[in-house]
Amino acid sequence: MRVNASKAPPVSLLEGAALFLDFDGTLVELAETPGAISVSPGLVPLLRRLSERLSGRLAIVSGRAIADLERHLDCSGVAVSGSHGLELRLAGGAHIPLAGPVDLGEVRGKIERFAAQAPGLLVEVKPASVALHYRQAPGEAERVERFMAALAHKSGLALQPGKMVFELRPRGADKGDAVRAFMAEPEFGGARPLFVGDDLTDEDAFEAAAAMGGAGILVGPPRATAAEFRLADVRAVAAWLEQAAR
Repeated sequence: MRVNASKAPPVSLLEGAALFLDFDGTLVELAETPGAISVSPGLVPLLRRLSERLSGRLAIVSGRAIADLERHLDCSGVAVSGSHGLELRLAGGAHIPLAGPVDLGEVRGKIERFAAQAPGLLVEVKPASVALHYRQAPGEAERVERFMAALAHKSGLALQPGKMVFELRPRGADKGDAVRAFMAEPEFGGARPLFVGDDLTDEDAFEAAAAMGGAGILVGPPRATAAEFRLADVRAVAAWLEQAAR
């Protein structure tokens, strides 16, 4: 069920919960390119305090590849999922595969040739997917969507829309699958999952959390969403997490 979430999440919501956090647009502000983000020096200490309060029931669930995420954020000792659920690593370092390997070479080549025709289009290659960003070329939005949709149809890959980006990825895993996989692990078992995220790619996780007795927390302006609660922006998320960590 999709509604316009309006109420702020109470800090008491974290009692007995497992907390799953998106990265871009949730913990850090979006930037013109994925590499141009700025990470607050206080973010890692905050995550450590939250993990301690939640007895380790904390995970980052990002659309970025894990390797890319770790270029910006120290994830040591924290469970993390990357590539929209296609990569999953427990806090102790063990990896859980959620989808088999896919040869994306031909698809990547087609996307790179398409991107070369329009200044501002940016191709992001991940371990199991390829994304085409148009944040610096907003006028190309419709053309990018048509191209990526047609390529998804021909290749049998799933088309994943996001904020100023379309991504082609294997079918069979999403952020909701990542939440379910984490919740099946002993360190998360018995808790209520809470997922905090801002993008359309987070809706699967909102739905998964709600189905397991938890809730989603949307970051950003109101829209139709499976999340029950809402925080206005990245700053509001930081303030809520700081309060929760105390």
